[in-house]
Amino acid sequence: MKSQTTALVLIEFQNDFTSEGGTLHSAVEAVMDETNMLANAIETASAVREAGGTVVHSPISFAAGYGEINANPYGILAGVVGSSSFVKGGWGAEIVDVLKPKEGDIVLEGKRGLDAFGSTNIDFILRSKGIKTVVLAGFLTNCCVESTMRSAYERGFEVITLTDTVAATSAEEHANAIKFDYPMFSKPMTHTEFIAALRAGSEATDSSRGY
Repeated sequence: MKSQTTALVLIEFQNDFTSEGGTLHSAVEAVMDETNMLANAIETASAVREAGGTVVHSPISFAAGYGEINANPYGILAGVVGSSSFVKGGWGAEIVDVLKPKEGDIVLEGKRGLDAFGSTNIDFILRSKGIKTVVLAGFLTNCCVESTMRSAYERGFEVITLTDTVAATSAEEHANAIKFDYPMFSKPMTHTEFIAALRAGSEATDSSRGY
C-alpha cells in the first residue's frame, strides 16, 4: 500500500450524528460506543496525514426547507427531513470538532444523497491526485458508507472499509452490512490493520529510496 496514492474518506462525521444533542446521535450512539469509531477515526486520520496520504471529508447538508430533494422523500432521506438534520449553516451540519479538517485536507461540497460520488466532484479529485486506494469510514455503515463503497468499487478503485470506524442505527444492520455486503465490494479491515499496512508500505517506499 502506497500512502501517496491512498485517500481516507470520512463520511458525515457531523454533529447531528457524532455529538450529544445531535438530531440523530441517539440513533447511532450505541454502535458508536461499541466500535469506538470516533476515536478510531481520529487515530486513522492522523496516521494517514503522517504517512503523506490524503484525508477527504464528505459532509452532507441541505438548505433550510430541503428544496434540493424530492418534496415527498422516503426511506433514509425522510428520516433526515423529519428530524430536521444537517441543515446548512447550523451546528448539526458542522464537522465534529475532534475531526475538523486540517491543513491539506479536502472538504467535498454538494453531497445531498447517500453516495459521495453521486453529487460531488470526488471522482475528479481522487483521479487528479493519482489516488488508487479509497479507505472509507463514517455513517451509516449500511447507507452512505456502503453506497460510496459500491461506487468506488465500480469505478476501479481499490476499496478498503474500516469495520470499527463506521456506525449504523442498530447493531444488526451494522453487523449484516459488514458480514455480507462489505466483502463483495471492498477489503474490510480494522483501523489498526489498515494503519499497520499503511506504515509498512511507507517504510518499504522509504527503503527503496535509500532513506
